[in-house]
Parts: sequence; C-alpha cells; structure tokens
Amino acid sequence: MLKKIIEWSVKNRFLIILATVFLVAWGIYAMVNITLDAIPDLSDVQVIIYTEYPGQSPQIVEDQVTYPLTTAMLSVPGARVVRGYSFFGYSFVYIIFEDGTDLYWARSRVLEYLNYVSSRLPEGVTPVLGPDATGVGWVYEYVLEDTSGKHDLAQLRSIQDWFLKYELAAVPGVSEVASIGGFVKQYQVVVNPDKLAAFNIPLKKVKMALARSNRDVGGRLIEMGETEFMVRGLGYIQGIEDIENISLGVYRGTPVRIKDVADVRLGPELRRGIADLNGEGDVVGGIIVMRWGENALKTIDRVKEKIKSIEKSLPEGVKIRPVYDRSALIKRAVANLREKLIEESLVVALVSIIFLLHFQSALVAIITLPIAILISFIIMFYQGINANIMSLGGIAIAIGAMVDAAIIMVENMHKYHEHYPDRNVWVNVIESTHEVGPALFYSLLVITVSFLPVFALEAQEGRLFKPLAYTKTYAMAAAALLAITLQPVLMGYFIRGKILPEEKNPINRFLIKIYHPIVDFVVKYRKTTIIINLVLLLSLVIPATRIGSEFMPPLYEGDLLYMPTTFPGISITKAKELLQQTDRIIRSFPEVKDVFGKIGRAETATDPAPLSMIETTITLKPESEWRPGMTPEKLIEELDRAVQFPGLTNAWTMPIKTRIDMLSTGIKTPVGIKIMGDDLDTLVKIGEQIEAVVREVPGTLSAFAERITGGNYVDFDIDREAVARYGLTVGDVQDIIMSAIGGMNVTQTVEGLERYPVNVRYPEDFRQDLESLKRVLVPTPTGAQVPLGQLAEIKVHKGPATIKSENARRTLWVYVDIRGIDVGTYVNNAMKAVSERVKLPPGYSLVWSGQFEYMQRVKKKLFLVIPLTLFIVFLIIYFNTKSMIKTSIVMITVPVSLVGAFWSLYLLGYHLSVAVWVGIIALAGLSAETGVVMLLYLDVAYEDAREKGLMKTTRDLLEAIHHGAVKRVRPKIMTVVTIIAGLLPIMWSHGAGADTMKRIAAPMIGGVITSALMELVL
Repeated sequence: MLKKIIEWSVKNRFLIILATVFLVAWGIYAMVNITLDAIPDLSDVQVIIYTEYPGQSPQIVEDQVTYPLTTAMLSVPGARVVRGYSFFGYSFVYIIFEDGTDLYWARSRVLEYLNYVSSRLPEGVTPVLGPDATGVGWVYEYVLEDTSGKHDLAQLRSIQDWFLKYELAAVPGVSEVASIGGFVKQYQVVVNPDKLAAFNIPLKKVKMALARSNRDVGGRLIEMGETEFMVRGLGYIQGIEDIENISLGVYRGTPVRIKDVADVRLGPELRRGIADLNGEGDVVGGIIVMRWGENALKTIDRVKEKIKSIEKSLPEGVKIRPVYDRSALIKRAVANLREKLIEESLVVALVSIIFLLHFQSALVAIITLPIAILISFIIMFYQGINANIMSLGGIAIAIGAMVDAAIIMVENMHKYHEHYPDRNVWVNVIESTHEVGPALFYSLLVITVSFLPVFALEAQEGRLFKPLAYTKTYAMAAAALLAITLQPVLMGYFIRGKILPEEKNPINRFLIKIYHPIVDFVVKYRKTTIIINLVLLLSLVIPATRIGSEFMPPLYEGDLLYMPTTFPGISITKAKELLQQTDRIIRSFPEVKDVFGKIGRAETATDPAPLSMIETTITLKPESEWRPGMTPEKLIEELDRAVQFPGLTNAWTMPIKTRIDMLSTGIKTPVGIKIMGDDLDTLVKIGEQIEAVVREVPGTLSAFAERITGGNYVDFDIDREAVARYGLTVGDVQDIIMSAIGGMNVTQTVEGLERYPVNVRYPEDFRQDLESLKRVLVPTPTGAQVPLGQLAEIKVHKGPATIKSENARRTLWVYVDIRGIDVGTYVNNAMKAVSERVKLPPGYSLVWSGQFEYMQRVKKKLFLVIPLTLFIVFLIIYFNTKSMIKTSIVMITVPVSLVGAFWSLYLLGYHLSVAVWVGIIALAGLSAETGVVMLLYLDVAYEDAREKGLMKTTRDLLEAIHHGAVKRVRPKIMTVVTIIAGLLPIMWSHGAGADTMKRIAAPMIGGVITSALMELVL
C-alpha cells in the first residue's frame, strides 16, 4: 500500500504540490491565530462554595456551616476531594472533581446538593458558588496610585469597588475582579450604653430603627390630569446627618434621636486583608481572575485596552499601575521556544548540507521540516491546544527525528542516481523510495507509538505533558505523511545534475576510514564485543543508584512569590508592619523591579488565605540588568538570608506553580504532611512532634506545623439560671455580645451605585479589657440594666484560628521546604525518621503530600504503561521485519540507550522527574527507529548479494555485512547527528521553560549516542 501511495504521489505531483501550498497557507493561518500561554492549564476542575458568617469564630463556622456543607458534598458525583476551610467570619468548601469532568456540569450538580443542605445552615447564612475560575486564573494584578495626594485609601477603595471592578469585570474572559487593601467606608453608630439606659431604650431598638429608616418603597400608581404617576416613598440614608436624625421614640414628651444616644461617624470596615507596594505603605489593589479555560494572553490584552480607555475617567492624579502581568511570561516562554525551533531547524539544515554536499538535495529536508511543523499547528489550532512551552517543546524534541526519513530517502536517491545516471529521474525516485520508504514509515510509526505512556498520564502531570505528546505525535505523523507523498516529488525536482559520488564524498571517506577497522574488529572478536557491551550495560547501575527523584524540575517563571507563614493570632496592625518590613527589604535588591505584598485574603472565593499568610509577588527585572554571576537560585538564597524575622517561616516559590500546587493538594511547599484526626489539640501535638523531627532531617530548609489552636478567644459562658432570674433568654445576652461588643452591620446605604455598611457597637472604652466587658449592661424586660459580668463568666483561652478538613476529616498540615536534595530521597529519609520517633494515637493518620503525592501516582502509572508500550513497539517492528531475531536485535538498542541516558543525567546533576521520564520514553522510540534504519541497510545489502548469487559462503555473508554497515555508514551517522543536532540547542537554552526542556532532551542525547554506538558495532 505504501509503495502504491509513493507511485501515485509521483504520478500526480502537481496535485501534491497544490495540496502542499494549501496546507502551508492553512498552517500559517493557524499559527498566527493560535492562542498563546506560558504553560498548559494545569488546574483541576473545581467548584468553590463561599459562605459569609460575619463575626463568627472559626469553631462556630466549622460546626454550623463548613461541616454540614462538606459532608453533603462528599456525595456529589465525580467529586474526588472535598476540602473545608473555616476562618473567622467565612467558610470555604473546595470540591475537586475527577479529570475530564465538565466544569459547568460540576457546578450544576453542586448547586443541586447545595439546595438540599441549605435548610441545615443557620438562618440568614447563604452559601454561594465561587467564580468559574481558580487561583491559577490570577493573570493580572494592579494598584491604584494617587500622585496628587488628594485621595485617601477609603476613596481609592471606593473607586476600585464601585467603578474599576465592574468596568473590568465586563471584559470578555474575566470571571471576577477581586479587591484588596485600603479601607471600605463604613457608617459607624457608636452607641453610649449609659445614654441608652437613661432613656430606657434597648440596643435592639436602635438596630431596628436603622433598618426601618433606610429603604425606598413604591406605592403603585396614581392618576392625575389623564397622566399616571408611579409613587415612591424615598427613605435611603444619604449621609451621617440622616442617621443622626433617625427617631428612637419619645421620652417624657421629648423625641429621642440616634444622635442623642450615639456618635455617628465614618470609619473603616473590619479588614481581613492588606496590600503593600515596595514597603511604602498601604495601597488599594485589584486582581483580574480569568475565567476557567480562557485565553490568558488575549484576556490580559483586553484588560490592558480597557484600562487605557477608562484611565481618562479616573479622578485627577489617580493612575493604575500593574504589579503582576502574566503576559510577559507568556511572551518570554513562547519566544524562547520559537527561537529554539528556528535554531534547531537551521542546525538540521546545516547538517544535511554538510553530509550531502549538495544544496539542492538538502532542500528536500529543509522544505519538508517547516511544512510538517505547519501541519502540526493546524491540528493544534482545531483541537484547542495552546502554543506554550510544552506544546512547542513537543515539536522541538521531534525536529531531529522528523528529517530522518527525508535524509535517508535523499541519500538512497543519491546512490541510485550514481548507479543509474541515464535512467529517467522519476524511475529512480520510485525505486529508491520503494527500497527504504516502507521501513522508514514503520520507524516513524514506532516513534509515534512510543509516546503512548505520556497519554496515559493523569491529573497535573497529564495536563502538563499531554500537549507535548500530542504535538510530537502530530509532527512525526506529518513527517511520515510527507515522506511518502511530498518528499518523492521534491526529490525528483531537486536531485538532478552533478552529484558527488559516494566514494568521493570526503565525509563519507572519513567515516569509512574510521568505521572499517571497527567492523573488522567486532566481526573478528565477537565474544569480546559482546562482553564489552555487557560491561557497558552493567555500568548503568552506578548512575541509576545515585540519581535522585523529584516530581518536576523547577519551571522558572521570571517572577518570584514569597509565601512565609506566621503564627496565628497576629493582629492586623502587626500584620501590616511585618508586610511592609519584608517588602522594603526585598525591594532593596537591585534585581527586583516591584514588590506587591498581600497578607490575608483578597475579596474573592479563590483566595482562602488567613491573616497569618503573606503572599508577596516579586516582579524581577530582565536578567540582563542583574548583577554579574547572579542566578535565580543565588537570588533566592540572598533574599532568604536578608528576610529573617522571629516567628516567620520563609517559603520561596513562583506565582503560577504555587497556585497550582495549592489547588491540587493544598500544600504550597515541595513536601507536605497532612495529619488527620478528630481532636484539634491532639493534632497540634502530633504536628509539633513531626515538625521537630523533620527539622533534623538533612536537606530541610524550613519546617512549619500549623498552630491551628493558636487563636485567642474571649468566651462568654452564659449562666442560664442567672439569665432566667432576670426574665432574659440566652439569645438576649448573645445579641448584646454580637452587636454591642463585636459590632454588627445592620443595613447598608444606597448612594447611587455605591453601597456602604452601617455598623452598630459600643465605644472602645466599654470593650477594651475584661473588666470593661463585665460592665457592659444588658437591658431586661422590666427596664433594669444588668452588667454582663453577672450573667456570664468571661474567660480568655486559646482556640482554633483556622480549621481545615479533607473529606470531612479534620486535618493539620506541616509545610516542609527543602534545599540541596531531591524530593524522593528526602521523603524516604523523613518518612523513616517520623515512623521511628512519632507514635500516632488510635484514630489518627498522616499522608505525605505535595510533590511526593504526585510522584507516587506517576510511578504506579508508568510501571504499568511503559512495558505495555514496549510490547506494542515490539509488535510493530515484528510486522515490519517478519522476523523474531531481527526484532529482538532492534529491541536490544532500548536498554543500551538507557546507559547513555542515565550517565548523562548523572553527569549533569539532574534528578529523575516526569520530564526526564518523558525524555526516556521518547528515547525508546528513537533507539528503536535507529535500530530499524541500521537493520534496513543490512537487509538491503543481504538481499542484493543474494539476488546476485553471491550468498554462498560465510565470507560472502561477511562481505554483505561489511557492505551494509561500512559502505552505508553515512546515512546512519546522518540520522544520529541530525537527532542530536536537533536537540542540542535546547541544552544551551535559558529562560522560561528551559529547565523542563533540558531534562527531556538530556537523556535523549545521551541515549541516542550509546544506542548508535551499539548498533554500529553489535
């Protein structure tokens, strides 16, 4: 069939050329319009349930909101993990779904189950679904700067909340715009309890009066003068004066208004998040959260265009300053890979010209290479695969192998042209391609099939490497298609005129001169040759036992994220001070452009951050502006030494990577330990023990066990008998605790498009210490005022600051950052130390999480899939050769190639990772392909000798082997050199994605060298 396709292509060459032109035009269109991103979207399908429960402690939020929600969500179809977070005043429930689940189907199912559980929640508590986005969607961050000095932080926050937020949220691709920092304006009604007592007015009457004095109502219609009028009763609060004049009733004939019992003023709403820029003080910022599955680059570009258009509408002196822009990373990453693709193509073209010494012949390979790449872009475009460092990397590692078929076919055509110079050129084309075409097609098929294990990867590693596997497969398939269609046509047009005979080619003569005595030696000393190869195989033990393991190499993004953790219970004032101090130190480094610090959470369901968590985004200058000899690793070390504060556990990472890790496992460090059990105090004790143990494990940079019971509580233990004596209920006392002491938002003003809360509470003097709290008065039904100290016992103690759960089991996390050691070795050592020194009580368990969790999953999958893939490759080669012996000879090249692969990894200091395994998988296909090529020429020489009647003695067989090996050494060396030349530019690359691509290319280069040497001698 393949021979018929070749013949048809040669006979219909005009149609082939026409189809090629069409494909090139189509490919250019796809390449220009394809979406760009830095890396594939690695986020799991997740649905967030966000619930506000204002003023409530984490324990109350856990008991009344988070626990009912998490237990209900465990039954949602397709849910893999349900994580609950209970913080002060709000709850998060994250439902992580199985791979392949449609996001909007998942959201609809969560809504169904949410309807069932809503009746079990406290009155007035309404859970809502978070945006159709994840933390990975934080693609653009900005701050509002006031150069005029006329606007305070509250005014800037109002501009962000009521103008910018809605303008930018309307941009296509934006799911949400989250606000952070500044002050939310609040009307504060500070009630004097003594005056309330004097007028005999209970506090709840103040709250009721505020709520009933702040609304507009409609009175249907009236008709006047043949015209109908809509009736309105206007009653919205418009300012402080309106609140002051709200009536509370009449006392002894005198009207009592709020201003008679309270001080009304403007102030800030309770803050759970602060933003800082460069350590210079509070700023107001915004975070653009991209919708799940959108085009990041286009979304960012649209946001920038929108910002330009609305900047004119901002008040004088107010400007928008970007502090994080993912589009810079996207452009750097794609430009880096694009540059490598061009370099590889040029190097491969140069190798073809040097070996063939005939520019027109080299054009066959040079032309088909970009055409095959363009065909790959067509499929990528319509499959919806973004152009990113992984998808382009798949093409990059395929380039060397893509031209193998063209090189061998061209080289074989040279031989026919030399032997039959007077024959019609198209006859030579057909016969030369018939000779090698089918075997080459099968060899390319072997490379394609060898990538099946990559398609079997799941979760984060699958989403990362499947685009690479797809594009490599498409590129190889396009190369195979062109090898039997376009290449024979191009050969007929370009391989003409004077071509240097093979024996006169200086490169060929040089190769024969070196290779001839080697073949003579191995044929003469066959046993010695086999022993040498066995020793070579045994040497594999040395690097294999000394190479460490990790999930993924560092994917350097060009920016850094500083994520230290403080002890819980930190005040907002101290948090602000700590944030500014660390930001100022980081900004002092000459490599740093901007430092945007955040402590606490932004106003978005995608940010479940407590007040004890700092997230500082560090935007770096271009590396050309760095100090000589500075590297990202050295910079992180210097920053870590500079930023050392008591109680602060440092962690240095990168923005996208961290959000992906936290989404997948919740753990922000390379290694995490999740301790599960029922009692929080016991969890803390176990966590402290494990923290102490792992600190002593070699390679530990930092270890921090969450102090989940480190929150500070003032508990009012209500005496039910005392309450009953005064005719009160527990709820009456709790109302005073919630509103008078804690402060409660009872309504919100409507000021045009803006909305601001109205808060009621007692003055600070009445709640600044325990003695003051005891004197807070509680009104009784008889009109008497009873001090709170007579109705409840007030106690101060430690309690949970945050409560986390996974699949409805309470958990405590231990974060472990490591340096100078691979994850696999470290976790093995740490697991041994923890198992020996930490004894878990009954009912408690621990799970090693973070990157280690991914590694275990990948290990199980590859151990199953790789042997199956090798068996499929074996079958393909067998169907081609129809010989078990020949197939076994080809398959021997695979273990031999591992020798070079592992030695190259060992010498370069690389650890085994998913990226390395992808390179080894690709190497298996390349080794089998080069083995097929070597066997092809031996078979051709053997059949040629047999047809001439020369295969009668052992000497005749040796002559045929000599002819098939030595005389045809040039095409074999060419295939190996082009593969290596196509990969070498990756090894000297630098920048976004380079570390990952190097670890894919390194084992391929080393393995191809050893497999080629084995093929040439064994």
